[in-house]
Amino acid sequence: MSFQLQIEATRGSARAGRLITPHGEVETPVFMPVGTLASVKGVSQDVLEELGVEILLSNTYHLYLRPGVETVRKMGGLHRFMSWDRALLTDSGGFQVFSLTELRKVTEEGVAFRSHMDGSSHFLTPEKAMEIQIGLGADIIMAFDECTEFPADGQRARASMELTLRWAARCKKYFEEHKHEVPWADTDFAEMRAAELRSPTRAGEMRATASAPTRARTTRATGANQALFGIVQGGMDFELRRESASRTLDIGFPGYAIGGLSVGEPRELTLDVVLSTLEHLPSNQPRYLMGVGTPDEIVQYAQSGVDMMDCVLPTRAARHGLLFTSEGKVSIKQARYAQDESALDPACDCRVCQRYSRAYLRHLYAANELLAQVLNTVHNLHYYLATMRTVRTWIRAGHARA
Repeated sequence: MSFQLQIEATRGSARAGRLITPHGEVETPVFMPVGTLASVKGVSQDVLEELGVEILLSNTYHLYLRPGVETVRKMGGLHRFMSWDRALLTDSGGFQVFSLTELRKVTEEGVAFRSHMDGSSHFLTPEKAMEIQIGLGADIIMAFDECTEFPADGQRARASMELTLRWAARCKKYFEEHKHEVPWADTDFAEMRAAELRSPTRAGEMRATASAPTRARTTRATGANQALFGIVQGGMDFELRRESASRTLDIGFPGYAIGGLSVGEPRELTLDVVLSTLEHLPSNQPRYLMGVGTPDEIVQYAQSGVDMMDCVLPTRAARHGLLFTSEGKVSIKQARYAQDESALDPACDCRVCQRYSRAYLRHLYAANELLAQVLNTVHNLHYYLATMRTVRTWIRAGHARA
């Protein structure tokens, strides 16, 4: 199978396993770094690989505006475009359109909006969101949903949920009719990229014969389709979340996301909604919690049975000098670190903590050096990824599934 969740161990509600995708396996539960514009700001792909990143998230809305889906498609899809051989997930663009507020208008057909870059007019429908994401070619793509604002009364939350369900059905219909159009359907680009790394000459030979003689590779790639996930909405209403989950399952997807959180609600309420929604999601399929959270929160969600999470927090905080350590958060911009010779986190084995002092990191930040953003981001990503490795070890130390 080109997509499958293999659950290998459980501990209470938590589960550890492997997500099988067309571009490699992903150990779960997993934290996915956010590479909005096909780039994790300040960190190159080889460093991400060294950090152990197995799956990245990119953003449909931003890539649609720049460089444009046709550019990416002609390059063979997002994997080839950004030189990333491992798994990718693209969101639908729904949350970004939601964030535009004054620049959008939602109708049954879709969302009319103006670009935040140049004010140009665009119209995004469920079908268009699928067309874009198929063209980008990520391993996992998301149904186009309406993100319900907070606070929202019961009538508004239900209307938003119902619209998301109708859009989900339209997304699935379009996807099933067009999934063969994914850029890597005609050529096994992962194999070609591997050949490039081994031998540029061999890669050239593969390109030169990438028509009829590639039939065998085409056959293998034909069975490797993208996976379209549905998204559960319903605001902060537990009953609406239950209904949304049930009806989204009726439509049928290989994985399910919990959306519409981290939109201004109290953290305690976020947790309550997540736990309530998890009760209604299948135990044998991936559960993806979108857009959260702090290191403590991702541990709690993983222990509760969430398989996938993403958040801009580790990278955004890094660019503002906020670093996560085993001793708590460190605001490296503070003057008290100006002559601190100690490592940022003595318990951390990342390349930053092994080499640089707090004094040096503080100097880089104060001097507005680009290296400050790079090193801070590398450390924060390492901390998040190491946190998830610890959680997976903890789960596997419980008991393995037969």
